[in-house]
Amino acid sequence: MQLDIVIPCFNEEAVLNEIILRVKKILEELKGRKLIDGYNIIFVDDGSDDGTFEILKKFSQKDKSVKTISLSRNFGHQAALTAGLKFSKGDAVITLDADLQDPPELIDTMLQRFNEGFEIVYGVRDDREQDTFFKRTSATCFYKLMLWFGVKIIPHHAEYRLVSRKVLEAFKQYGEVNIFIRGIFPFIGFKSCKINYKRDIRFAGKTKYPLKAMLKFGFEGITSFSVVPLRIASVVGAFVCFITLIASAWGFLAYFTDNTIPGWTSTVLPIYFLGGVQLIFLGLLGEYIGKIFLEVKKRPRYIVKNVLSENDKNNNNFFDSHDKNDKS
Repeated sequence: MQLDIVIPCFNEEAVLNEIILRVKKILEELKGRKLIDGYNIIFVDDGSDDGTFEILKKFSQKDKSVKTISLSRNFGHQAALTAGLKFSKGDAVITLDADLQDPPELIDTMLQRFNEGFEIVYGVRDDREQDTFFKRTSATCFYKLMLWFGVKIIPHHAEYRLVSRKVLEAFKQYGEVNIFIRGIFPFIGFKSCKINYKRDIRFAGKTKYPLKAMLKFGFEGITSFSVVPLRIASVVGAFVCFITLIASAWGFLAYFTDNTIPGWTSTVLPIYFLGGVQLIFLGLLGEYIGKIFLEVKKRPRYIVKNVLSENDKNNNNFFDSHDKNDKS
């Protein structure tokens, strides 16, 4: 069988030499044990502005198993991951981040689960001791919130997973622009299992997921897979109207019994409260309308600039000809 490893990269020049050494060592061991017939390591350069692409270019020229896809600009982690998955031709594909926080040594165990008949193998963190209290708490709340909203998601699973060719072909049918991969694979179905592991500290470089990026990613996931927030808006609106009716009845009663309270507080506070509620839910509606706007325009999720491999200076024959100019 053919095993492909997809690794998205953005400004990871300090990590690349280490990750390719560790991943190739594991894959060569698997090949020596005849668990795989061949393999490819597919790097996706997501518009890096450091030396990432030059390093990957050298790898691709020297090693026939290393393929490099270079995107025209930074499209984001999900788009880069999608590009690598779409270009993969393996019987099974493993996605792995370049920062080495997810140990490549788990590839062996994932392959064993695949040979046992599992179509998807999820790598799941079994502890978050190295995270700050805020990140640990916010991550737990995010997964609980997603599950409460009805989104099929694997708690504490990032993008470290193995999928079969059958699952990957099903994934390719999803053409939405606002893509949230962590929610798509559980939604696809098929027989799956989990492997727990302890996440390592970042080998080198800086995290590409600051607080702002994490909040954006989380909100993207919620609004891409659930309409529950819109239903909450309807329920809250109905509740506010009900309270307003009760307050109006009390106002009439106070007026006729001469128990009115002088001052502007009783007038101003409800106005501000109702105005705030309206603005919040108008913003929520705007998010969903914005997603519709992006989907209708059908803009590409990414644009491939170069595809590099050994012995081919004009992109390469590893990929189909129509993939070389892919603008999916």
